[in-house]
Amino acid sequence: MAAVLLGLAFWLHAEVPNAIGNLGSLWETFLPWGGLLIVVLLVAAVLRRSATALIALLLPVLMWANLFGGLFDDKTGSGAGDLTVVTHNVNAGNPDPRGTAKVLVDSGADVIALEEVSPAKAGSYQAALDKTHRYHKLTGTVGLWSKYPLKDIRTVDIKMGWPRAMRATVQTPKGEVAVYAAHLPSVRVQFRSGFTAGQRDGSADALGEAIANDPAGQVLLLGDLNGTMNDRALAPITSQMRSAQGAAGDGFGFTWPSSFPMARIDQIMVKGADPVSAWTLPATDSDHLPIAAKIDLTG
Repeated sequence: MAAVLLGLAFWLHAEVPNAIGNLGSLWETFLPWGGLLIVVLLVAAVLRRSATALIALLLPVLMWANLFGGLFDDKTGSGAGDLTVVTHNVNAGNPDPRGTAKVLVDSGADVIALEEVSPAKAGSYQAALDKTHRYHKLTGTVGLWSKYPLKDIRTVDIKMGWPRAMRATVQTPKGEVAVYAAHLPSVRVQFRSGFTAGQRDGSADALGEAIANDPAGQVLLLGDLNGTMNDRALAPITSQMRSAQGAAGDGFGFTWPSSFPMARIDQIMVKGADPVSAWTLPATDSDHLPIAAKIDLTG
């Protein structure tokens, strides 16, 4: 029975209710790790010497493989891409902004998005990045640095009361592309209240609406969304954009926490453009791993 229920939880993950403690979103955030429950049930079936239990395990195994089996194929393309982009939640308490910036610059990125830039560290990031990425804009705690000119720069209201998202047009040699940098509100797992994600969900709605109404033919979203591609709460965004990691990466590409990554809550997403490759960068002094992607533009 447990195996059947687990299989159904994989198959119908979008139907697990959020009414109590946002349980559905919590399950979807760590959905890949649900495979460990299959191992637990397998051990129990072997210890019980139950052939029926072993056969029943085929259901969750097939459901998990259907959801995540494709991620084990290396979908990395061989092309150089027209634009290399990087995003990183640098952590407000990062003790080494210059060292962190060096990791990002060494990736060869044309455009770098930063989240959680504290006012005290902003000058250090600017000094380190301006040498190679002369066009930049910092809005609140998010910023964009680019090797190519920026225009139409504006703050995007994601209903937080202070700036945590911005949009700019990057004028690349292959044409213009709209780039969003965003840091959605944090979520918490608490015993009494469950998965507290209400503010994050409202911000996802606002960001999704802004992207949907953007007239640009090519749109990139770089940022810490505090949610995975499986989380239904991010559907206003994920329903209209593709994940660079999902389309052109290798493996799960987990980014958080950096000491033992368990979820990919940092995202590079595209609309009207084609990911060529996607990967995680070496750890910095942040609690998130930086991520990168090469993108083909249609210009």
